[in-house]
Amino acid sequence: MALRMWASSTANALKLSSAVSKTHLSPAAIFSLSRCFSSVLEGLKYAKSHEWVKHEGGVATIGITDHAQDHLGEVVFVDLPEPGGKVSQGGSFGAVESVKATSDINSPVSGEIVEVNKQLTETPGLVNSSPYENGWMIKVKPASPSELDNLLGPSEYAKFCEEEDAAH
Repeated sequence: MALRMWASSTANALKLSSAVSKTHLSPAAIFSLSRCFSSVLEGLKYAKSHEWVKHEGGVATIGITDHAQDHLGEVVFVDLPEPGGKVSQGGSFGAVESVKATSDINSPVSGEIVEVNKQLTETPGLVNSSPYENGWMIKVKPASPSELDNLLGPSEYAKFCEEEDAAH
C-alpha cells in the first residue's frame, strides 16, 4: 500500500497521472512540491489550514488540498453539513477521518452553503484520489468575495507547505 501511494505521488509529481489529462489542465497549470510530491493548481486560492477554493460564477467550491490528503492518509469518513447552513471564514464546517487521524475542515470564505458533495458519503476515498475534482466538499455563495484576497496563491501555498514540512 505504501509503495502504491509513493508511486502515485511520484507519477503525479512527474505529471504522469491520468488525473491531469482528465482535468484538461496544461502542464504549466500544476506546481509540484519537491518535498511531498503534492499538486498545487493554478486558478485556486489556498488557506494555511490546507483547504482550497475555486470561485466561479458567484459560487466558491471548497475542498482539502492534495498536500492535506497526503498527510492524512487513507480517508475513511467525511462529515459534511447540510445545504442552507452558513460558514464563516476560518470556521470549521465538517471533519475528515482517516486511518491516521480526524481533522476539522475550515472554510476559506464566509457564506451560505448551496451544495454538498453527497458522493463523499459513499466514497470518502475521492478526497484522496481526486482532491481538486471529484473530492470537493461544499459549494458556498460567498458573503464577501473580497475574503478571497486574504488567501494564498499557488506559488505562495507551495512555499508555505515546503516551509511547514521542513519545520516538522
